[in-house]
Amino acid sequence: QVQLVESGGGLVQAGGSLRLSCSASGSIFTINAMGWYRQAPGEQRELVATITRGGSTNYADSVKGRFTISRTNAKNTVYLQMNSLKPEDTAVYYCNAGTWDAHYWGQGTQVTVSS
Repeated sequence: QVQLVESGGGLVQAGGSLRLSCSASGSIFTINAMGWYRQAPGEQRELVATITRGGSTNYADSVKGRFTISRTNAKNTVYLQMNSLKPEDTAVYYCNAGTWDAHYWGQGTQVTVSS
């Protein structure tokens, strides 16, 4: 079992920055990859960025060049640095951890970007 706790959401003006954090606990040695997803009202949950155990990263086209995913050396905390935020980035952001046989989700943190 893996438990995830997110923090760092909030309200920011367009063009501003926020950093989200996700701390994992429990069986963190079983995690193969971690990532961030987001869900806007009335929309499906979508991938934002992922980072594998080996450090490979992947980004949605809509956030490339603006968002950066990183992690601590202990691999139990993942960050999402979000720069040049746009109103369309407004959503609930969820942390995800994938193991060989399961996916775990955090409770979500709201990010609101005002124009």
